[in-house]
Amino acid sequence: MSPQRSGANRPPAQVLAIGSVALDSVETPHGSVERVIGGSAVFFCAAASLLTGVRLVGVVGDDYPLGELAFLEARGVDLGGLVQLSGESFYWAGRYHDGFRTRETLATRLGVFAAFDPQVPAGWRHSRLVFLGNIDPVLQLRVLEQVRSPRLVAADTMNFWIDGAREAFLNVLARLDVLFVNDEEAKQLAGEADLGRAAGWIRDRGPGMVVVKRGEDGAVLFGPGWALDCPGHPVARVVDPTGAGDAFAGGFLGFLASRGSWKREDMAGAVAHGAATGSYAVEAFSVDRLRNLAGEDVAQRAALVSEARIRAGVGG
Repeated sequence: MSPQRSGANRPPAQVLAIGSVALDSVETPHGSVERVIGGSAVFFCAAASLLTGVRLVGVVGDDYPLGELAFLEARGVDLGGLVQLSGESFYWAGRYHDGFRTRETLATRLGVFAAFDPQVPAGWRHSRLVFLGNIDPVLQLRVLEQVRSPRLVAADTMNFWIDGAREAFLNVLARLDVLFVNDEEAKQLAGEADLGRAAGWIRDRGPGMVVVKRGEDGAVLFGPGWALDCPGHPVARVVDPTGAGDAFAGGFLGFLASRGSWKREDMAGAVAHGAATGSYAVEAFSVDRLRNLAGEDVAQRAALVSEARIRAGVGG
């Protein structure tokens, strides 16, 4: 990929993002799409780039429509770490049932991602913030071995890695500042039925903060001796929830990068911006709802989330 050519009005790239860059086919009660752009890194970058600059490390095959990523470059995403190899791109197909309560995987083909060996460009190894998308923890560890003294490292994971690569994931966990999980994953990882105790177990093993995503119900951020409960933003019509968690992480870390601070007083704004970008993501297939947004759009919706939180008098 060529280096960033536009987006000069964006802040300098502050977040290094590693994850899947995929093609998705999705069926929901509101329609279907075939081979649209997706993957953890794409959703993260589409959200985070509304607030800060991002550097992307990933791999695609020669079937990938690279022109579809031009909107990210225009917003200040540096694609210099995206490698194109001969072969098929990572492909996932899924179908949502029962009002989005269940998801059926129809096909998964790793393609060139099966041999992915993430290489962080030398000039990027001092990135201040690092996001490790939901990929094999062995690959997450390879990235951590290449970066130099980042100020904040965050990661996402899923039950597949918690079960199938637990030892490697625990090694990743020990090096994190922030972990993004949903409530089921948090309880599974810790072996605890109580969410608060599960978050405490996780925090004892590395990350100072655990962000538990709860879909339309928002998120809970657990810190050292405190918890911050943030409601979700109501969405009139959910079209496709694929990638909403990655968009949440993008809004969260994008806000912290734009502030240049990640103290406790910054966390309410970070969670609100995560809830805002996540709610936008579900309003259309792929990253289509995030393509033409501006940072001001996210800030306005985040303000509504914060107001709802204050009215509800929730903790934090």
